Amino acid sequence: MSAQTNAAGSAGAGVAAGSGLGFDPIARAREQWVEQGWGPAADGMAAITSLMRAHQIVLARVEATLRPLGVTFARYEVLMLLWFSRRGSLPMKVIGSRLQVHPTSVTNAVDRLEDAGLVTRSTHPEDRRAMLVALTPAGRELAERATTALNTEVFEQPDLGAADVRSLVDVLTRLRRDAGDF
Repeated sequence: MSAQTNAAGSAGAGVAAGSGLGFDPIARAREQWVEQGWGPAADGMAAITSLMRAHQIVLARVEATLRPLGVTFARYEVLMLLWFSRRGSLPMKVIGSRLQVHPTSVTNAVDRLEDAGLVTRSTHPEDRRAMLVALTPAGRELAERATTALNTEVFEQPDLGAADVRSLVDVLTRLRRDAGDF
């Protein structure tokens, strides 16, 4: 695990990554599941709990990388979605749909980005009921800086070997597909 992962701690997990418990609490919970007679669910519990804990660890690392730039991962995702769009703008409804988040979450993220001068919001020229969000030059520049930081500090160093990364992507893709995510 990287020093940054250890320093980042965990997002609301109670125990920071690398805290040195001396044992794997999820493995211990799995043993207790079996002892309680819940053996058929023990591996599933361990897998899901491990996935949730891994999410906390990875999110803490991502947020620690983005914090000096003044942006959260949720807001970074909005910036990058706009950055990748052909026009540099998208309707709010499309942002929510592509990021698979509730409209309230989109509104909150866009409000914060707009307050920071990173996006603008205007009435859609073809549908006056819809709001169009556009990336500002400052937003584009921040998206590029944040991407460079994430690529260097997180994405290129996922603390897994290349084969494990590919396997993890394959497993998570199947999980997402089977859940109807796409």
